[in-house]
Amino acid sequence: MSEHESPIKTPQQLVVAVVLAFVVPIVIIVLLTVYVGSRPKVGAGSDAFSPEATAQRIAPIGRVATQPEAPTAGAAVAGGAAVVRTGAQVYAAACAACHAAGALSAPKFGDAGAWKPRLAQGLDGLYQSAMKGKGSMPAQGGGRYSDVEVRKATVHLANSGGASFKE
Repeated sequence: MSEHESPIKTPQQLVVAVVLAFVVPIVIIVLLTVYVGSRPKVGAGSDAFSPEATAQRIAPIGRVATQPEAPTAGAAVAGGAAVVRTGAQVYAAACAACHAAGALSAPKFGDAGAWKPRLAQGLDGLYQSAMKGKGSMPAQGGGRYSDVEVRKATVHLANSGGASFKE
């Protein structure tokens, strides 16, 4: 065979060589993808698209209640029934932080002099201040305690300052 001769001598050999040049790599690629795709998926992230994982990712983080549910918002539950806390309990849990020490200009618990001008607005006025907030005091309406419990705490706090309101 001379230096410039090719191993392909006929047109049929040329056609076979061209077809094999295309077919053999394609067959190798298909076999590799089948081999890699048939192996079990293990490791981090392999269950990321499972129905459970998807449901967990798109689950709501909160819920807005537009109507009070039974038991009412803020009421403690004991034995399946809503329990309304006393004014003293609500005062100790929510109000005492400021009213016990007079923090942020809050009238102190039991200080008749500080409560006298506030008592002039009556129980309804004091209750509205507690529900809507006043000055540095945050609004209690719609919070952790029911409206009845906030009213009881208002009566308890005002009565300590000289009022004689009834719960």
